[in-house]
Amino acid sequence: MRTRVKICGFTRVEDAVCAARLGVDAMGLVFYPPSPRNVGIDQAIEIVNALPAFVSVVALFVDAREARIREVLERVSIDCLQFHGDEPAEACRLYGKRYMKAVRMQEGIDISGLARQYHDAAGLLLDAYHPGAKGGTGSRFDWNRIPEQCALPIVLAGGLDESNARQAVQTVRPYALDVSSGVEAEKGVKDALKMAAFIREVNEGDRIII
Repeated sequence: MRTRVKICGFTRVEDAVCAARLGVDAMGLVFYPPSPRNVGIDQAIEIVNALPAFVSVVALFVDAREARIREVLERVSIDCLQFHGDEPAEACRLYGKRYMKAVRMQEGIDISGLARQYHDAAGLLLDAYHPGAKGGTGSRFDWNRIPEQCALPIVLAGGLDESNARQAVQTVRPYALDVSSGVEAEKGVKDALKMAAFIREVNEGDRIII
């Protein structure tokens, strides 16, 4: 199976178009004001309208109000929701959209239990835990904590870049890798060469496995 690539935290049209041309499968838009990668609705519309066909758009929220999520869905063409806070399963199911639940890998996390709790999710996104941040920290967690079998697709995030993408594919064999800071020139500004190198390393990891 080919490992998919999601790049998160786009703020500029030109970066998103570049990523699509490089072959990214999905791109994330962050609707979380404390984040340096936060986008407004008009900004998100501009980015999405510039994309070619066959690229999925993921909207990231962190404990957002239902009204805010519905406002984004009414105005922006979103394919999948990503919940990165403490949202219970019932809150993730309100919108009639595929969703992923992000899990910050702090001690004591039960991945199998969460897979049962969020059984209708399109995947579990496993990210590094940081007490003061909700992702995008560039930190990596111990991949040995990921169970070999999970009822849901695993999307691996946290501290990924071109130097470890191939290793991540070969070690974890996730459904997808999710990268943000690892392909940036600065927060919210993507680097075309880093994005190309990351995707190339993922593809090379798949080729070696096959």
